[in-house]
Amino acid sequence: MSIKQQMPNAVTCGNVLCGCIGIVLASKGELVAAVYCMGLGMLFDFGDGLVARLLNAYSELGKQLDSLADMVTFGVLPGFILYQLLLSSGIHPWWAYVGFTLTIFSAIRLAKFNIDTRQTDIFIGLPTPAAALFVGSLPLILVQNPKFDSLIKHPVILIVITLILSGMLIANIRLFSLKFQSFGWSTNQLRYSFVIISLVFFVVFKFLAIPVVLLSYIILSLIFPPPETRINAK
Repeated sequence: MSIKQQMPNAVTCGNVLCGCIGIVLASKGELVAAVYCMGLGMLFDFGDGLVARLLNAYSELGKQLDSLADMVTFGVLPGFILYQLLLSSGIHPWWAYVGFTLTIFSAIRLAKFNIDTRQTDIFIGLPTPAAALFVGSLPLILVQNPKFDSLIKHPVILIVITLILSGMLIANIRLFSLKFQSFGWSTNQLRYSFVIISLVFFVVFKFLAIPVVLLSYIILSLIFPPPETRINAK
């Protein structure tokens, strides 16, 4: 395999590294720093596909590596964050392991992606980075708005969030992808509209915008469902 073909894989490895560092930080209770590592991993996750398209350097190795990287950063890391949040909620330590339910369902989702032979411009079920982003928003919201501490750290709420997100990962619902195949308005009206709405929410609400944006993403997909013939199960 040429150096050009390896360049997207090198970017993907950056995602793996971010996930590993984030897991170490989360295990130490440094959740905000762990979330920033997750965010950096998301940039690498976006970047590897961009590099692959620019260089026309697609490979089966890259596909498998991408899923493994996502499992670390968007499967294991958010599971650790949920585990730590549940521990801090005062729940019995054994119940804190419920947080890793998200990790298990992320693995199922990514395994389904690896055997999916359909096209890749829409999603079925919530993408693993979206679920991870929702989890990552919780520590950030706590820092921004400490008044939400008793709400977010309530063990029942945390368990419900974990179970809902886990179910959404494998739910049979069609969601539009934010991957732009072109930059024209006519074929990307929904994507551009969503990006604009998201930016407005972030400016106004900061970290509180993340759950709202993800909910908007699901609602928009349900109102304007993508065609069934083109599906991505990542």
